Amino acid sequence: MIPRYSRPEMSAIWAPENKFRIWLDIEIAATEALAKAGAVPASAAKALRDKGAFEVDRIDEIERETKHDVIAFLTNVAEHVGPEARFVHQGLTSSDVLDTCLAVQLKQASDILLADLDALLAALKRRAHEHKLTPIIGRSHGIHAEPTSFGLKLAGFYAEFARAKARLFNARAEIATCAISGAVGTFANVHPSVEDYVAKKLGLTPEPISTQVIPRDRHAMFFATLGVIASSMERLATEIRHLQRTEVGEAEEFFAPGQKGSSAMPHKRNPVLSENLTGLARLIRGMVMPALEDVALWHERDISHSSVERSIAPDATIALDFALARLAQIVDKLVVYPEAMRRNLDKLGGLVHSERVLLALTQSGMSREEAYRLVQRHAMRVLAGEGRFADLLKGDAAVTKRLKSKDLDALFDDAHHLKHVDTIFRRVFGA
Repeated sequence: MIPRYSRPEMSAIWAPENKFRIWLDIEIAATEALAKAGAVPASAAKALRDKGAFEVDRIDEIERETKHDVIAFLTNVAEHVGPEARFVHQGLTSSDVLDTCLAVQLKQASDILLADLDALLAALKRRAHEHKLTPIIGRSHGIHAEPTSFGLKLAGFYAEFARAKARLFNARAEIATCAISGAVGTFANVHPSVEDYVAKKLGLTPEPISTQVIPRDRHAMFFATLGVIASSMERLATEIRHLQRTEVGEAEEFFAPGQKGSSAMPHKRNPVLSENLTGLARLIRGMVMPALEDVALWHERDISHSSVERSIAPDATIALDFALARLAQIVDKLVVYPEAMRRNLDKLGGLVHSERVLLALTQSGMSREEAYRLVQRHAMRVLAGEGRFADLLKGDAAVTKRLKSKDLDALFDDAHHLKHVDTIFRRVFGA
């Protein structure tokens, strides 16, 4: 991922230094287990622990000749360890190191992403409670529907990202598996106890059955989970972009002192951060399909998945880390305009209460079909600019025959729509 959309902690997980450090940890743990089993001398494990080291530049130099990254790494380590290095990597295959390392890296990345989600959830919870009873028009198909509250909007996003966190937690557990099973996964030259030992050392779970690679359905689920989180992120970003439109103006991204919105038009304040998140969400989702296609490898293994994962593992996690952190900041600093919400809520002259009128007429004895036609007729008149909804209803004898003026007025109370907000908040946030 390019530096513009990268944060240091997540980027460091995918740096060569961290990768080779994990490789070395795997080899040390495997050699220790082999030594405990008497398969290699104890001195070999000690030599690797004491002298094991590597240089990224030297590994790259060797790989240019060998065309094999794990062999290049082992050769460089051997240059430090000396003769005892002949016992390193006994019974292992390259995929044991690569796949186990990737599991560690994805677990590390998941921990950062889970923390990102916690920060976003905290911001959403705070702002939801702040605007718990701030009335706003609810929209369906982009058209005014009925009143809701801005706090309920944010509570809905909180619930969605809480589900995202649960999914990521499960995906983290599913991806955190270790394979030290040798060529084609039969443990022919390395005992299963070695895998158990390495897994414990690295905080992983032994893969129940590997071929020569860890099954890629695990990885597909992990990246699919990131894609779903990205989609939730885009939904919130799209909501903010809509609310910031000039014609709506109900909320907007914080515009910092000295910030510029346009090189040509000094008046512009654009939702650029949310638009950026929309683009990053598309990018992250685009990495899901290659992960799904990686599941179908040939027989016990091929490396068609390798080039994909070397790209999407760092790029997807780095991009999502950056995006979630940015989204938390947007929510935290979001500028909210309750007065504009009120103006928009009143824009249709009371039409947002049409369902309450419809229900009141049916409860008074009028058929639903007749009540619907009557209410819709007056609603269309309001939209044509012929008056306010309540006034038109009060001028209709068919309505006033059944509903008194004060009864009609009571149907136009916004508080009716918010009477169960506390119940919904308890469901979302707990008692």
